[in-house]
Amino acid sequence: MTDQIKSVAGHFALQGALLAAKELTSGNINKTYRLTCEAEGAQRDYVLQRINTYVFKRPMDVMENILRVTEYLRGVLTAAGEDPARRVLRVIPTLDGQCMYTDPEGGCWRAYDFIPDAAAYNTVDAATFYQVGRGFGEFQRLLAGFPAEQLHETIPQFHDTRARYRQLEAAMEANSAGRRASVQQEIGFLLARRERLCSVAERVDRGELPLRVTHNDTKSNNVMVDAATGAPLCVIDLDTVMPGSVLYDYGDAIRFAGTTAPEDEPDVTKIALDMEKTRAFTRGFIQETNGFLTREELRLLPLGIEIMTGELAVRFLTDYLAGDPYFKLNYPEHNLVRTRAQIALLQDVERKAGQLQAMVDELIGK
Repeated sequence: MTDQIKSVAGHFALQGALLAAKELTSGNINKTYRLTCEAEGAQRDYVLQRINTYVFKRPMDVMENILRVTEYLRGVLTAAGEDPARRVLRVIPTLDGQCMYTDPEGGCWRAYDFIPDAAAYNTVDAATFYQVGRGFGEFQRLLAGFPAEQLHETIPQFHDTRARYRQLEAAMEANSAGRRASVQQEIGFLLARRERLCSVAERVDRGELPLRVTHNDTKSNNVMVDAATGAPLCVIDLDTVMPGSVLYDYGDAIRFAGTTAPEDEPDVTKIALDMEKTRAFTRGFIQETNGFLTREELRLLPLGIEIMTGELAVRFLTDYLAGDPYFKLNYPEHNLVRTRAQIALLQDVERKAGQLQAMVDELIGK
């Protein structure tokens, strides 16, 4: 436990004396620590995070979104007779009543209650992925009445695939890391799919698809699952909650965990869409959302997988061309490996398009 963590933790209204701090390393963006405090012989855990202000230029906008969404969710669950204590993130205020602390170097920090007796999974079997699908579907359902226009756009054009392609073109033109010549095949593959991958953003702009409150980072490890029952408890990592299309949430979840290999698997022959896990997630997601999503949104769910897989490939390749300023790396070629892994997955999703559509049509009872 560093002196900095001790100092930062001392600015929050934590109960008891700080005993320990452990860094949690599963995330790609923020610095996260699990704190253990003790008061009157009882221990209590918290989550302390330093917000990545390179990614989130206006951290107060992020925190305002989180407070609005969590307060709304807490109210909906309470009105339904549920105890929201382990079901919704709770922001711990600073000692002066603020939602965030800014350290002398300009670092922005926040704290949450740690959710006990629960787990989040980077990799899942089909049964657990079904519960993750229920968790993200319930998140959509509970927020169906929340006006999306009240939320800040915490990362402008985050899932506007058109903007992601423009960023790729700018990185290609600048070629600041001198890598463009080595990735011509990857560039050609992604540019050939530009029109299809941008089609949902176009339809949302035209009002043909609804703009909803969406999570926008639906990795399986962003649903806390009850350790005793296996049921979904709480959706976490709310930094990117903002207006969007439900297709993005569905597609990104499948892209991340409905596969046979991690998103940075170097051996692309190991990468494929796992149809058993994909069906399990889809069944859970549709179970929770079939009553309020439009029939058009439900039928377009498979396209969401293509869009989110292709969009992330574009983002990884853009970062690689620019010299890797955005994503954390484990080794110098990490972003290129990630790009190629997403391209391999997208190719398999395209091969299985007919199976995916038949699956969705069956689950929605078409």
